[in-house]
Amino acid sequence: MEAISPTPWPARYTFSPAVRSGNLLFISGTTATDENQQLVGPGDIVAQTRQIFRKFEAILTAAGGSLRDIVETTEFITTTENYRKTAEVRRELFGEPPYPAATGVIVAGLLREGALIEISAVAVLPIEGRDAARS
Repeated sequence: MEAISPTPWPARYTFSPAVRSGNLLFISGTTATDENQQLVGPGDIVAQTRQIFRKFEAILTAAGGSLRDIVETTEFITTTENYRKTAEVRRELFGEPPYPAATGVIVAGLLREGALIEISAVAVLPIEGRDAARS
Protein backbone atom coordinates (compact mmCIF):
# COMPACT_ATOMS: atom_id res chain seq x y z
CA MET A 1 0.00 0.00 0.00
CA GLU A 2 1.30 3.44 -0.95
CA ALA A 3 -0.04 6.86 0.04
CA ILE A 4 -0.46 9.27 -2.88
CA SER A 5 -0.47 13.05 -2.47
CA PRO A 6 0.27 15.69 -5.09
CA THR A 7 1.56 18.05 -2.36
CA PRO A 8 3.29 17.59 1.00
CA TRP A 9 0.81 16.10 3.45
CA PRO A 10 0.71 17.20 7.11
CA ALA A 11 1.93 14.48 9.47
CA ARG A 12 -0.85 15.34 11.94
CA TYR A 13 -3.51 13.96 9.54
CA THR A 14 -4.52 10.36 10.18
CA PHE A 15 -5.57 9.71 6.59
CA SER A 16 -4.04 9.96 3.13
CA PRO A 17 -5.51 11.90 0.18
CA ALA A 18 -5.36 8.60 -1.71
CA VAL A 19 -4.00 5.11 -1.24
CA ARG A 20 -2.72 2.90 -4.03
CA SER A 21 -2.89 -0.87 -3.73
CA GLY A 22 -1.69 -2.58 -6.89
CA ASN A 23 -3.44 -0.77 -9.72
CA LEU A 24 -6.36 0.36 -7.51
CA LEU A 25 -6.44 3.93 -6.22
CA PHE A 26 -8.81 4.84 -3.40
CA ILE A 27 -9.31 8.60 -3.14
CA SER A 28 -10.48 9.92 0.22
CA GLY A 29 -13.62 11.97 0.58
CA THR A 30 -12.72 15.45 -0.63
CA THR A 31 -14.35 18.85 -0.27
CA ALA A 32 -13.81 21.95 -2.40
CA THR A 33 -10.87 23.60 -0.68
CA ASP A 34 -7.96 25.39 -2.30
CA GLU A 35 -4.23 25.16 -1.47
CA ASN A 36 -4.84 27.43 1.56
CA GLN A 37 -7.64 25.19 2.87
CA GLN A 38 -10.24 27.86 2.00
CA LEU A 39 -13.60 26.75 0.63
CA VAL A 40 -14.01 27.35 -3.11
CA GLY A 41 -17.49 28.31 -4.36
CA PRO A 42 -19.43 29.00 -1.15
CA GLY A 43 -23.09 28.29 -1.83
CA ASP A 44 -22.35 26.94 -5.34
CA ILE A 45 -22.49 23.15 -5.62
CA VAL A 46 -21.30 23.24 -9.25
CA ALA A 47 -18.18 25.27 -8.42
CA GLN A 48 -17.49 22.98 -5.48
CA THR A 49 -17.88 19.88 -7.66
CA ARG A 50 -15.44 21.31 -10.24
CA GLN A 51 -12.88 22.07 -7.51
CA ILE A 52 -13.12 18.56 -6.09
CA PHE A 53 -12.48 17.04 -9.51
CA ARG A 54 -9.51 19.41 -10.02
CA LYS A 55 -8.08 18.01 -6.79
CA PHE A 56 -8.80 14.45 -7.98
CA GLU A 57 -7.01 15.21 -11.25
CA ALA A 58 -3.88 16.28 -9.34
CA ILE A 59 -3.98 13.10 -7.24
CA LEU A 60 -4.49 10.91 -10.29
CA THR A 61 -1.67 12.62 -12.17
CA ALA A 62 0.65 12.00 -9.20
CA ALA A 63 -0.36 8.32 -9.35
CA GLY A 64 0.17 8.05 -13.11
CA GLY A 65 -3.49 8.18 -14.10
CA SER A 66 -6.24 10.53 -15.22
CA LEU A 67 -9.90 11.26 -14.52
CA ARG A 68 -10.84 8.63 -17.11
CA ASP A 69 -9.41 5.99 -14.76
CA ILE A 70 -12.13 6.65 -12.16
CA VAL A 71 -14.55 3.73 -12.04
CA GLU A 72 -16.70 4.75 -9.06
CA THR A 73 -17.65 7.88 -7.13
CA THR A 74 -19.64 8.42 -3.96
CA GLU A 75 -21.15 11.87 -3.49
CA PHE A 76 -22.34 13.12 -0.12
CA ILE A 77 -24.57 16.17 -0.52
CA THR A 78 -26.23 18.47 1.98
CA THR A 79 -28.84 19.88 -0.42
CA THR A 80 -30.63 18.73 -3.53
CA GLU A 81 -30.89 22.32 -4.77
CA ASN A 82 -28.98 22.51 -8.06
CA TYR A 83 -27.59 19.00 -7.49
CA ARG A 84 -28.72 17.93 -10.98
CA LYS A 85 -26.28 20.50 -12.40
CA THR A 86 -23.38 18.40 -11.10
CA ALA A 87 -24.28 15.86 -13.81
CA GLU A 88 -23.25 18.46 -16.39
CA VAL A 89 -19.84 18.66 -14.72
CA ARG A 90 -19.50 14.86 -14.80
CA ARG A 91 -20.40 14.76 -18.52
CA GLU A 92 -17.85 17.48 -19.24
CA LEU A 93 -15.06 15.85 -17.26
CA PHE A 94 -15.64 12.20 -18.11
CA GLY A 95 -16.54 12.72 -21.78
CA GLU A 96 -18.32 9.88 -23.50
CA PRO A 97 -19.90 6.91 -21.70
CA PRO A 98 -19.29 4.69 -20.01
CA TYR A 99 -19.36 6.97 -16.98
CA PRO A 100 -18.11 5.83 -13.58
CA ALA A 101 -20.55 4.04 -11.30
CA ALA A 102 -21.95 6.56 -8.82
CA THR A 103 -23.76 6.71 -5.51
CA GLY A 104 -25.37 9.84 -4.10
CA VAL A 105 -26.17 10.21 -0.41
CA ILE A 106 -28.03 13.08 1.24
CA VAL A 107 -26.44 13.98 4.59
CA ALA A 108 -27.33 16.46 7.35
CA GLY A 109 -23.91 18.10 7.17
CA LEU A 110 -20.23 17.75 6.34
CA LEU A 111 -17.16 18.40 8.48
CA ARG A 112 -15.99 21.30 6.28
CA GLU A 113 -18.15 24.29 7.15
CA GLY A 114 -19.98 25.57 4.06
CA ALA A 115 -19.30 22.43 2.02
CA LEU A 116 -22.33 21.37 -0.01
CA ILE A 117 -20.72 18.23 -1.45
CA GLU A 118 -17.95 15.77 -0.61
CA ILE A 119 -16.85 13.14 -3.11
CA SER A 120 -14.73 10.01 -2.79
CA ALA A 121 -13.61 7.88 -5.71
CA VAL A 122 -12.02 4.62 -6.79
CA ALA A 123 -9.80 4.45 -9.87
CA VAL A 124 -8.19 1.59 -11.75
CA LEU A 125 -4.77 2.81 -12.85
CA PRO A 126 -2.94 1.71 -15.98
CA ILE A 127 -0.72 -1.32 -15.63
CA GLU A 128 2.62 -1.04 -17.41
CA GLY A 129 2.25 -2.38 -20.92
CA ARG A 130 -1.55 -2.36 -20.76
CA ASP A 131 -4.25 0.24 -21.34
CA ALA A 132 -6.19 1.90 -18.54
CA ALA A 133 -9.34 0.08 -17.41
CA ARG A 134 -11.56 2.70 -19.06
CA SER A 135 -9.74 3.36 -22.30
